[in-house]
Amino acid sequence: MRANAKSREPELQAFWQELGLYEQLSRHNPGAQFTLHDGPPYANGALHVGHALNKTLKDIINKYQLMQGKRARFVPGWDCHGLPIELKVLQGISQSERQGLSPLDLRRRAHAFALEQVELQKQGFRRWGIWADWDSPYLTLQKNYEAAQIDVFGQMVLAGFIYRGLKPVHWSPSSRTALAEAELEYPDGHISPSVYVAFPVAEPSAALQASLTAAGLGLENLQVAIWTTTPWTLPANLAIAVNGSLNYSLCADGQGRTLIVAAELVDGLCEKLALNLECLLTVKGSDLEGTSYRHPLFNRLSPVVIGGDYITTETGTGLVHTAPGHGVDDFNTAKSYNLPVLCVVDESGNLTAEAGPFAGLNVLKDANSTIISALKEAHALLAEEAYQHRYPYDWRTQKPTIFRATEQWFASLDGFRSQALDAIDAVEWVPSSGRNRIEGMVKDRGDWCISRQRTWGVPIPVFYHRSSGEVLLNSNTLNHIQALIAEHGSNVWWEREEADLLPKSYADEASQWRKGTDTMDVWFDSGSSWAGVLNANPELNYPADLYLEGTDQHRGWFQSSLLTSVAVSGKAPYRKVLTHGFVLDEKGRKMSKSLGNVVDPAVIIEGGKNEKQDPPYGADVLRLWVSSVDYSADVPLGSGILKQLGDVNRKVRNTARYLLGNLHDFEPGRDAISHEDLPLLDQWMLHRTAMVIDEITNYFDNYEFYRFFQTLQNFCVVDLSNFYLDIAKDRLYVSAASSHRRRSCQTVLAHIVERLAGIIAPVLCHMAEDIWQNLPYAVAEKSVFQRGWPKVPAEWKGPRQLGLNLMLTELIEVRSQTNRLLESCRNKEAGIGSSLEAQVQLELGQGERADAIANALKNLASSPYPAVDNLADWLLVSELTIGGNNIGEQNPSMILAEFSSDQFSLRIARAAGEKCERCWHYCTDIGEHPKHPSICSRCVEVLET
Repeated sequence: MRANAKSREPELQAFWQELGLYEQLSRHNPGAQFTLHDGPPYANGALHVGHALNKTLKDIINKYQLMQGKRARFVPGWDCHGLPIELKVLQGISQSERQGLSPLDLRRRAHAFALEQVELQKQGFRRWGIWADWDSPYLTLQKNYEAAQIDVFGQMVLAGFIYRGLKPVHWSPSSRTALAEAELEYPDGHISPSVYVAFPVAEPSAALQASLTAAGLGLENLQVAIWTTTPWTLPANLAIAVNGSLNYSLCADGQGRTLIVAAELVDGLCEKLALNLECLLTVKGSDLEGTSYRHPLFNRLSPVVIGGDYITTETGTGLVHTAPGHGVDDFNTAKSYNLPVLCVVDESGNLTAEAGPFAGLNVLKDANSTIISALKEAHALLAEEAYQHRYPYDWRTQKPTIFRATEQWFASLDGFRSQALDAIDAVEWVPSSGRNRIEGMVKDRGDWCISRQRTWGVPIPVFYHRSSGEVLLNSNTLNHIQALIAEHGSNVWWEREEADLLPKSYADEASQWRKGTDTMDVWFDSGSSWAGVLNANPELNYPADLYLEGTDQHRGWFQSSLLTSVAVSGKAPYRKVLTHGFVLDEKGRKMSKSLGNVVDPAVIIEGGKNEKQDPPYGADVLRLWVSSVDYSADVPLGSGILKQLGDVNRKVRNTARYLLGNLHDFEPGRDAISHEDLPLLDQWMLHRTAMVIDEITNYFDNYEFYRFFQTLQNFCVVDLSNFYLDIAKDRLYVSAASSHRRRSCQTVLAHIVERLAGIIAPVLCHMAEDIWQNLPYAVAEKSVFQRGWPKVPAEWKGPRQLGLNLMLTELIEVRSQTNRLLESCRNKEAGIGSSLEAQVQLELGQGERADAIANALKNLASSPYPAVDNLADWLLVSELTIGGNNIGEQNPSMILAEFSSDQFSLRIARAAGEKCERCWHYCTDIGEHPKHPSICSRCVEVLET
């Protein structure tokens, strides 16, 4: 059982494949179906440690369920559409090729690229020991999947949940497409050029005029002050919104102006604007409604309106610049006042002719600075400052996005939001905080923009009237397109003209219609997987038993899957949702190439160019890392952690090797000892094994794999190596080969090694199989996975065994204290080396604990197997005296160390006699046997048997 994981693991994987093990268990196990539905990774780029954490967690769960006898089929998936793949294809060809590339050519190249990436990633997953339906995964580009997605879309259309409208959406100028919330990132450190701007009042509302008159104030230089972090949107300003319930102050600024600002903000604005603001009058926000003002850069009058709760006194002036074409709150407020929607930015992020003198400027480059300069010239700029805040970026291009009003397709959540919230309540979320996270997102989410202005994706199957712009989208057209895609794939939308895409009933008017060019949001793609995979396969459960992804998927796949499933079927697509964090380096930093802290899973397994620096640990160490971390939070990984895990892996392997090595001549059918005939020590070891199995079973049931890791490590190191096996060496090496003393120990070793292989199999799958293949006796099952989850005989856990455990616990404490004393003796000048050079005197004290130890010793003395059940052997010393005259009473210098407590006292001295050359015990009968003058009588008896 040499480790050599680099070559041994692929051999074991080939063995599984030859045996058809996964297929056999997942399809023919006697238990219920278990479905962990795979959230599709993106088919682009090499696998990283985030993939390793995710897929290995899934595999641990699936292997455990298989060993529990369930039919746990795992259908892996890939997300294959979208911009990153489209960009990769375009980056791989010349500029001249791009210009001549038709949409259909681009799609075909993207299709081929996605399939290449799937195969590369698939190889990596398989090398990690992941079991799955690798020969029949689901891909979002498969025609049957695309047809199921069109069906989901169609059912939502017919239910009234899908509509087309002009609304501000997150727009990525770098990608030239609309984005959904799940496609946004909010990196730290974004800085915007914020400005405070004064807009001169043209005509006050009746309520404001009455207040001015009552206070004896005029309208001279009365201005409303706003604050914005997007100066580029000022050309699109069509209103200023106030909170009707707030108080607003009219303040003289010492510069000849009277500024209207929120009363609560006056003191702070004095500092921000470097002005001495003197409050002349205070009015309610509702009194300002209907006031008109003049745009400082355009000859345009606009109204002051009442906005919503988004207007607060946390920042700014309490008055909000409103550009309906460039903000959701702005749009909603303008809609209630029937204001137009002015969008002054094109798809590239350049200001249009409607922006007047600023046309052609780019909103993310030079527009802000130019507009700020214009405000200065118009004497409308009150102040300017850099403002660091949370700002959305395109997750693919890592560049800022903007709000831009465009005609898009939306899924309205209003029709099924309450159902979605009820469905969330019915799901078990692990950790439980996941429920609050997704609930808040769904509760506050606006309509879902599902259209994208890209080529590589599933088409939105809609037709527009060439003259009126009327939309053609009904059950007839939807069913027809779904059938075409099911037969030919989504390329058919680009391959055929309208006459061939429309149903026969529209043949006469085909020339009047044009097909749409938008594709669906990739989150709608992956969010339809419950329909394309689970609902389409009777061997899988819908709803799935489990979804498992990173915490970011509460706003991504978990949510898109929930919304589509609830909208169509009225229920969540999952019964339980488990989430994990992200992988960081050992210092808690995000992994990045620039920091040089990226850990490549391929290097972990196969080793790096310098194997001394990056040794080949194999897949099991990678899997062991996954089991060792509390994945509910972000988890660290680095070379130091890998070295520690390599040591733990080696310790478990060496424990298994020791167990197997001492079973070389053991045949269970011939040599095994029945449980009732086992010594107390052996019965205790089997009881302890039963407890460990029960604990680990509970941890796997509750997905607490880090507790499995801790328990396994403790079992191998403390229970086995440091205690039972340490004591067992004498029985295994010194006893007669077929003696009860040795065979009883081997019986325990056989029981343990088979069960050790079983409990580690979901995690250390290669080592578990290696143990099984190296069992020195025949078993019925070819693979450890065919044996199933370890079972515990009832006699290992009865009431008697519980009492035995309490008894051993007391004596183990005596042993631990003895070991500490013996260790101190080794550090003394006249000390001892091996513990067998020592004799120990144990004297009991008074009290409950002392009585418990006395009772344990009494039970030990009544054992029918004193050759095993004796405390001297358990302490690994040559002589033990309990009570009696104190050793060293006549010669105190004999005592090498001593310990005393209320429960018991210990004294250590050198053992009497000479060292037996065979068993290394110190005995007083060495030389009494002429044939064997250098060994003890016990060893002579063994040799002459």
